[in-house]
Amino acid sequence: MPFEHAFQQTFIYLAAAVVAVLVGKRLGLGAVLGYLIAGAAIGPWGFKLIGNEGEEVTHFAEFGVVVMLFLIGLELRPALLWKMRRLVLGLGLLQVVLSAGAIGGVLMLFGTEWQGALAVGLILAMSSTAIVLQTLTEKGLLRTDAGQKVFAVLLFQDMAVIPIIALLPLLGTGGGGGASHGDASAWMDRLPGLAQALVTVGAVVLIVALAHTGMRRVFHWVAQTRQREGFTGLALLLVVGVALLMGRVGLSPALGTFVAGVVLANSEYRHELESDLEPFKGLLLGLFFLGVGAGIDFGYIGAHPWLVAGGALGLMAVKGGLLYGVSALKGNDRACSLLFSASLAAGGEFAFVLITLAVTARAFGDETARACVAMVALSMAATPLLIVAAQRVGARLGPAKKDPDREPDVVDDGNPVIICGFGRFGHAVGRLVRNLGYGCTVLDRDSDQVDLLRRIGIPVHYGDGSRLELLTAAGAAHAKVLVIALRDEKTALLIAEHARRHYPHLKIFLRAHSRLEAYAYLDAGHERIYRETLDSSLRMGIDVLTLLGMTEEAAQRAAALYRESDEAMVRQMASARHNAEEYTSAAREAVRSLDEIMRRDLEAREGGRE
Repeated sequence: MPFEHAFQQTFIYLAAAVVAVLVGKRLGLGAVLGYLIAGAAIGPWGFKLIGNEGEEVTHFAEFGVVVMLFLIGLELRPALLWKMRRLVLGLGLLQVVLSAGAIGGVLMLFGTEWQGALAVGLILAMSSTAIVLQTLTEKGLLRTDAGQKVFAVLLFQDMAVIPIIALLPLLGTGGGGGASHGDASAWMDRLPGLAQALVTVGAVVLIVALAHTGMRRVFHWVAQTRQREGFTGLALLLVVGVALLMGRVGLSPALGTFVAGVVLANSEYRHELESDLEPFKGLLLGLFFLGVGAGIDFGYIGAHPWLVAGGALGLMAVKGGLLYGVSALKGNDRACSLLFSASLAAGGEFAFVLITLAVTARAFGDETARACVAMVALSMAATPLLIVAAQRVGARLGPAKKDPDREPDVVDDGNPVIICGFGRFGHAVGRLVRNLGYGCTVLDRDSDQVDLLRRIGIPVHYGDGSRLELLTAAGAAHAKVLVIALRDEKTALLIAEHARRHYPHLKIFLRAHSRLEAYAYLDAGHERIYRETLDSSLRMGIDVLTLLGMTEEAAQRAAALYRESDEAMVRQMASARHNAEEYTSAAREAVRSLDEIMRRDLEAREGGRE
């Protein structure tokens, strides 16, 4: 029965997805590589649990890539995207041109005609937007300097697909019009060149206008109904509608939805859109990666192992080496250059579409096409491994610079307090100290945050406090207090180590995001540790107890007692946490002890009232 078969296939895909996530995370390789391995296992060359329908599922799941680009657009303010314009147009164009030229040049050395070599070079110059962005996001690397450069190049590649599609027929013997942009946009091919350009620009302008004005109003109307499923349906409708419109005019659907996301980035409905679409993105991307894994032609690879494996390794070596050199020449450190090159070294999913068009246009033959498909698929499967390896090697090379194009502007203001990190935590400390007449020298390594704070009149210096020379330049030699209010535990420990070694007179105050961070700071010998949620949660507890009828004095006393006991418990458990059995026993005893202390205090107060 078709209905029962659909349920069976659904069960197989969902089971494979769950196993992929568990195995990928357990081995430290990430979910993406787990999906690819699971897809290969259930595919035609594995346990044969799925057959030819896997390709149809992959096409459906490509919608996940579209949703992912929309969500990424939501996180990018138009001002930030404008700031990235040089990276997108400059670095992106450089990557595509150099990669295509290098790959084409290598093929010409092996006797390939220049038309076919250029076609293959342009196709293999593309990288996998889905795999790279998902892996970088999963590893927390997308917002690093290298991650932003990778994103800029991938965004340019999405835009470059259209001119490449137009160029491929000119490189073949099938005639200038042999390859259309697809059935959905075939009507565009009958228009004059100027009309095609006007229609394309008009479609983008329409998306911007609707997202900026019309959709906000519609979102407001739907939000007033307080029906979440209506809002989710409208969000999906927006993404599907933009994707269809982009497909009709021959543009990348992912690029169109990205533009819509950027326009809505400043909308008050941004967070609601993110939360509603995130589950769809995750599920569809999982299906997409499973389909890519299942689609790897292990039969062809087995018949031509040296050709495919050598080609895939050669592709990653040529692109990776070239990109590492470009990044290094731009002044990036080794860790940044390594991650940048590893992320973009392999082929991408657009290659499968472009290979089909190239064969139709007779830019190269079927045998070359099969070899290219196998090499691209194999290199895509290796991409998560390359990123993981680059991350681990880069960590040994030292922390990457946050903004290599901007020089630190740290000066010694002669203040008694230095604050490293001026986010939500450090901002409150700094404002309080300054308002009471004590000078502060503030360092922050987020250039956007520094510019924003300066525009609203708050003096902040751009600089990384983990660099000893910048800590010295900030006046550490004569300051009295060093406040480290960073979220990054490793950087915070490095700053504290520099301060203790070179400026032992400084009193160090550390912000801890969690108990685990507090344990690490205690292990390093620090005592002035402030967990960021403890005070606010206790203050709320005081208000709750007061509302329930307890006097404010009694509630504050109980909160103070709880705080004192909890701080002692953290110090006790810090030394025991490396032994699982000892840690569990210490935690159980700490909970029992805290309950007993609070119970005795309550009985003493009730006895006093009697």
